[in-house]
Amino acid sequence: MNSRMFCLVAICCLTTTIATAEERNQDEVAARNWPQWRGPLGTGVGPNADPPIEWSETKNVRWKVALPGKGQSTPIVWGDRIFLTTAVPYGEALPPKHSTAPGTHDGVPVTQRHEFVVLAINRRDGKIVWQKTVNKKLPHEGGHYTGSLASNSAVTDGEHVFAFFGSHGLYCLDLNGEVKWQKQFGEMQTKHGHGESISPALYGDTLVINWDHDGPCFVVAFDKRTGRQLWKVDRDEDTSWSSPIIIEHDDKPLLIVAGTNRVRGYDLATGRVIWECGGLSSNVVATPVAADGMLFAGSSYEKRSLLAIRLDRAKGDITGSDRVAWSRSRGTPYVPSPLLYGDSLYFLTHYQGILSRVDAKSGVDQPGAIRLSGIGNVYASPVAAGRRVYVTDLDGNTIVLSHEDKPRVLALNQLNDVFAASAAIVGRELFLRGERHLYCIAEPIGVGTTD
Repeated sequence: MNSRMFCLVAICCLTTTIATAEERNQDEVAARNWPQWRGPLGTGVGPNADPPIEWSETKNVRWKVALPGKGQSTPIVWGDRIFLTTAVPYGEALPPKHSTAPGTHDGVPVTQRHEFVVLAINRRDGKIVWQKTVNKKLPHEGGHYTGSLASNSAVTDGEHVFAFFGSHGLYCLDLNGEVKWQKQFGEMQTKHGHGESISPALYGDTLVINWDHDGPCFVVAFDKRTGRQLWKVDRDEDTSWSSPIIIEHDDKPLLIVAGTNRVRGYDLATGRVIWECGGLSSNVVATPVAADGMLFAGSSYEKRSLLAIRLDRAKGDITGSDRVAWSRSRGTPYVPSPLLYGDSLYFLTHYQGILSRVDAKSGVDQPGAIRLSGIGNVYASPVAAGRRVYVTDLDGNTIVLSHEDKPRVLALNQLNDVFAASAAIVGRELFLRGERHLYCIAEPIGVGTTD
């Protein structure tokens, strides 16, 4: 090898090493935050977190801040900032406008115009740092009575905040609240008029939006910095509320989207479908989780289904093939998404207080279904940290279980609010977003922490 060629090879190797180190550092930084609604791993786990076990309105609440409007998006956390979305009614009351979707039931009529707002909150004291209105609009439907007009969780890379309000737009903001670019997609026509909640997915410089409704469906990718469309692929689906996830498999990013007709794996670079698998019910709400070459997707509407898919060598239509490692037709999740913690998969039955724990690789019960005493209807997804599992119900009760073969109840905590948003866990803090307040659950400074 001549000296010039040797130098070129050395430079390439050095560049690759630096790039790999930078990527590894970015992953480590993300792991210390909660950049998306299912956390840094997309599994519901805070890998470096150790939040309190016990709390109440008078114990281990570091701060509690009143929130404007109503929203059920999960708080996302980066550094000393918390970001969340909300919809704030304004102006005079209008004659009630009801959804015209076929089969509409349990809907909320629209009676006011709304401001669609992104909030930045100081993590230390709960004070609102900035409040940015990105759109003002009269919604075309009000959604389900348990939902909100701001249920899509934001995502951040530490430089930008990407807030998606579905029919009311996608917005890229910097960390000071300035809108850098935006996109409008029209109006979603959701099944039964039950509203919208799909959150965006982010990997590297690619931001993905899934648009499944009772109309033309698609998945679309954008350059996160400029908003330039990278690709758009039509989907044969109807309304779903499951958010896309992006994982690494075979050293490449893989986009996964669950829907009524198919769970599909897409090449993130091109939008090409690599594999697809049927078997879920309609009205897919739960977002899949994945790790160690396995994907888990579930639903529970007119039928119950949970699929465990081996990603290795998954190509084409894998329905009923040996790529489906195991499946289950009982106790499957509907609204709350599964929690993947180590070798264990946790999921709630429908949205009731019955939690199953199974071996992720085999699907074998370990120990199986656990009735959560003191827990009612659950819309928030379970989260985990510090070898503990946290499940919060609508009435403000959170049960804390040990993460072991035979989980034990460690605490049952109660707050005076209504909780449908999934929790965020960072460091020694747990953030719970209620209909009226955002709570920072943490031990007092100086007790068990130097925060």
